[in-house]
Amino acid sequence: MIPYADLLTLLLALFIVLFASSQIDKKKFQEIARAFSTAFAGGTGVFDFQSPVEPITPPAEDEKGRQQNQQQQSQTPSSSINEGEKEELKQIQVKIDSYIHQKHLTGKLQTSLTDEGLAITILDDVLFDSGSAEVRMKDRRLAAEISALLVMNPPRNIMISGHTDNVPIHNEKFASNWELSVMRAVNFMKVLLENKQLDPRYFSAKGYGEYKPIATNTTAAGRMKNRRVEILILPRIDGSRSPAPAQ
Repeated sequence: MIPYADLLTLLLALFIVLFASSQIDKKKFQEIARAFSTAFAGGTGVFDFQSPVEPITPPAEDEKGRQQNQQQQSQTPSSSINEGEKEELKQIQVKIDSYIHQKHLTGKLQTSLTDEGLAITILDDVLFDSGSAEVRMKDRRLAAEISALLVMNPPRNIMISGHTDNVPIHNEKFASNWELSVMRAVNFMKVLLENKQLDPRYFSAKGYGEYKPIATNTTAAGRMKNRRVEILILPRIDGSRSPAPAQ
């Protein structure tokens, strides 16, 4: 049983604390509370005032809105051609297809209209000897005729790309298929630009080596298709009649 004198002492202490709390600021009150708490309870107790700050959780993104954003992003094409441009490119394609038919080059040259533009694919044996990046003299006339098909007003940006199969090459001229594909693209572009009606500022060349195949490399027929040069006629940006020269 608690002695009567101790009980009075505790009640007096409580009265002092309550009285002091009405006269002093919160900071001093908390200091007194911690002191009494330690003295009477030996640790944390009812007088150990804490006022924790609850973390603010940002509102979660609306699930419906998130799904709509993802759907819109997935449906947005990396590049698109407006209808007017598509019609112009189709007219160019008809013209080139007519040339291919007249020259009996079906199977050697072909065209395709993609989201990137109008592609003209030329198999490598039409222009090059095996392992060579020099356009054969007998085929330079063909290259000149193709260049005439690329004369447009206003001009369009045109990209020439070289491609190989996956058969490794290593000789005194080319350390790999990368070098071979690049030089084939550059040399073919140079022959095209012998046509002075073409503006070199609108041309660029790239080499992809074996890394953009269009057929399997496990068969001879597939490898033959992969060894190619492509001419990509690019659409004008937003249908502009004055495209910027290729960089």
